[in-house]
Amino acid sequence: MEKAAQLLLEQLQINPVVAAAGNEEELALALKSDCRVVFLLMGNVLDIGELTRRVHESDKLCVIHLDLIDGLSSKEIAVDAIFRETGAEGIISTRGALIKRAKQLGLAAIQRGFMLDSRSLSSFEQLIQQSKPDFVEILPGLLPKVIATLKERVDVPIIAGGFIHEKEDVIAALQAGALAVSASSPNTWSM
Repeated sequence: MEKAAQLLLEQLQINPVVAAAGNEEELALALKSDCRVVFLLMGNVLDIGELTRRVHESDKLCVIHLDLIDGLSSKEIAVDAIFRETGAEGIISTRGALIKRAKQLGLAAIQRGFMLDSRSLSSFEQLIQQSKPDFVEILPGLLPKVIATLKERVDVPIIAGGFIHEKEDVIAALQAGALAVSASSPNTWSM
């Protein structure tokens, strides 16, 4: 595991709740929270460096969801731009090629997948084998059985995200085998 991925793993082991910020209000709350990691689900090519700087100034690790940054392409050059221009510790993407490139650059790489049915679980497992991410994030995170099944099938730490709104949701995901949860609900950030 690369240095950035190891650092992210250590912080998630200390506090397994990730603040997922999709707008300015959520980001402001995330920066004040006890969370040690912030997933940026917002921004554009002009402000992503500044947003990352703000996260770092709050003494938190920053992971950028590339698929949600306006103005970035879906090509590997987007990862290079984030690496060179932001200093973020890692990226999130649904695209295997971007995960591979992030790992080549030494960024923590989180492969995101949506679990809709048993086919999507099988497809996601194949994608993980190809892209070899440091972490996987599955959505929605309210799927303890799927979390447990995926944990048995792949040797990659799991982050559960989506529809995590209450303490019970966090506990269920962690008990099912997730390393951490990402949540955009501030009331879960200080558990």
